[in-house]
Amino acid sequence: MTNFLDVATEDNLQYQFFPVSSGSVTFKVRTPNDAHLALTLGPQESDPMYEVFIGGWGNTKSVIRRNRTKPDKVEVDTPGILNGGEFRGFWVRWDGGVVSAGREGEVIPFISWTDPEPFPVGFVGVCTGWGATGTWKIEAQPSAPQAAALYSTPPGYPGGPAPGGAGVWAEASGGQVPPEAVLGGQDSNGEPLYVARAQHEGAILPGKLVASHGCAYVPWGGQEHGKPTYQVLVGGPNNWVPTNGSNVPPGAFPGGQTEDGETLFIGRVRHEGSVTTGKVQQSHGVCYISFGGQELGFPDYEILMA
Repeated sequence: MTNFLDVATEDNLQYQFFPVSSGSVTFKVRTPNDAHLALTLGPQESDPMYEVFIGGWGNTKSVIRRNRTKPDKVEVDTPGILNGGEFRGFWVRWDGGVVSAGREGEVIPFISWTDPEPFPVGFVGVCTGWGATGTWKIEAQPSAPQAAALYSTPPGYPGGPAPGGAGVWAEASGGQVPPEAVLGGQDSNGEPLYVARAQHEGAILPGKLVASHGCAYVPWGGQEHGKPTYQVLVGGPNNWVPTNGSNVPPGAFPGGQTEDGETLFIGRVRHEGSVTTGKVQQSHGVCYISFGGQELGFPDYEILMA
C-alpha cells in the first residue's frame, strides 16, 4: 500500500520540508499555478539548493533555478500544466547531477538540467505563492531493500544483489524503466540515461538505457550495440568519483565482466553535450561508452562507488 504525505501550502512562498532517502519524489498537487519544489541539504532554504517551479508565470512556464539566483538554468513553456480544480501528478529526480521533472506516467521529463557541481540532496520542500494555495499528496518512497525483493537476477547474470544491499539489477526490456532506477546522466537532447547492463558475446557489459529508443546500448568491439533486453540498476548508489586511467578506487561498484572474466566497473563521461554511462575496463585504462554507433574510450572519467 502506498503511503502519502498530505501537505497544505498557503499563498506565502514558505517551503515545508521533509527528508528523502532516494533520488526522486513523486507527488500529486492541486493548485492553479506555481507549485514550487526545493531540493536542499537540510530542512531549510540555504545554498546550495535547487528549485523547480512548475506552472509559474500564471501557469504558463516551468523553470529550474540554482541557489535562488537568476537567470534560471532552464525554462520551458508548459501552458495549463496545473489545475486548481483537480490533482495533477508529477515526479522530480536529482540523480547524478541531473535535475529533471516529468508528468505522472511519462518517462521523458518535460524539463531537465545537468549541474556541473552536484550536491547530495537530503530534503525536499514544497510551497505555493503568487496568488495560489496548494494541496499536495507526496508519495513515500520505498527503500532499497523493498525494491530488492521485487526483482530476481535472470539466469546467466552473476551477482544478483550488489554488495551490502546497495542496489539490485532489475530485468527489463523494450525501454522499460523500473521504479528507483539509478539515473546516470543525460543524452545530448536532455533525455535521462539510466545505468544498465546487457549480455553480449559472452560478456556482461555496463552501458546506458535510452528509454525512448526502447533499448539499452553497450560498447564492445569498437561499436555500439543496442539490446532490447537488459538489466537496470535499481535502488543503488549514486556516488560518482572522478578518476583516470587504471586508477579504480577501492569500493568501486562492480557492474559486469568481460568475456575473459575481468571485472568491469560503471563509469561515465561528458561527451558532445551528454553525460553518458559506460564500462570501465581497468586493464585498458579507460572508460568506454557507446555513442553515435561507436565505442569510444576516455582516459578521464567518473566511476560509480558502492
